[in-house]
Amino acid sequence: MKKVAIIDIGSKSIKFFVGEKQEDGSIKTLLDTNDIAALGEGLSKTGRISEEALERNAQSVAAFAAKARELGAEKIVSVGTMALRSAENSADFVARVKELCDVDVQIIPGEEEARLSYLAVLSGLPLKDGDLVIFDTGGGSTEFIFGHGTELKNRFSVNLGSNRITEDFFADDPVKEGSVEKAIAQIDREFAEAGVNGKPAQLVGMGGTVTSMGAVKHKMVKYDPDVIQGSALTKEDVDEQVEAYAARTIAERRELPGLQPKRADVILAGACILKDILQRLDAPQLTISDRGLRHGLAFDLLNK
Repeated sequence: MKKVAIIDIGSKSIKFFVGEKQEDGSIKTLLDTNDIAALGEGLSKTGRISEEALERNAQSVAAFAAKARELGAEKIVSVGTMALRSAENSADFVARVKELCDVDVQIIPGEEEARLSYLAVLSGLPLKDGDLVIFDTGGGSTEFIFGHGTELKNRFSVNLGSNRITEDFFADDPVKEGSVEKAIAQIDREFAEAGVNGKPAQLVGMGGTVTSMGAVKHKMVKYDPDVIQGSALTKEDVDEQVEAYAARTIAERRELPGLQPKRADVILAGACILKDILQRLDAPQLTISDRGLRHGLAFDLLNK
């Protein structure tokens, strides 16, 4: 097998990757894109995927599956993460995708999500010698991976993401005064309870929030993964963006160069999560990995 397609269904976005293994063992990217289809919209309040979100996301998966077949992928693997792990009606979504495009959605546990994210970072970034923490914050959860060099030591998933923080603290537009401090206090409590601590030699962030904040830092009108991959977000960068998002309405955030308009409603919550992670881990900055679970899974499949 030389060519695979990965459809990664998250709470906020569906990420789509098609890769081809080269003679030297590296993986050439044929297509890497996403659709911010918001599967987890309202999920934290109802425990269910709404009918509209279910159909919208199932159609998106079907469109990506059609594109994968057009590009000649020998295998299409579709995985679901936090939203599908927690939704009461996730089986309905899986059945609808199967009906539309004959693709089986595998709902993977948080620990497997973390393992694949670790593989993605190892395959794409130079690593320092010392303790390494990788995190991937999404709409429904944040995964943490603790390692030393290439050795994975511990991994766990915290059921805290930008969707719930937005719904609980940032429902007003513009947000209320004091809401940022309250949100960060809640984030900090949950991360403390989950055991997020330490002082790593290297901190790596991945996922849509992190890459979006990198794009905003660079004022990117057109997203360039080569610029984002391996670049840094400092504590000052994150603090500035938290203030910038809190001071703007959602409509005003949509005008910011580098920010995908569909992410404007949840970016403040995501930025608050980053702010607390940097504080808890006493890190002056984080390195951005543009690669994610989809790259790790492709790496895993093509190297078996």
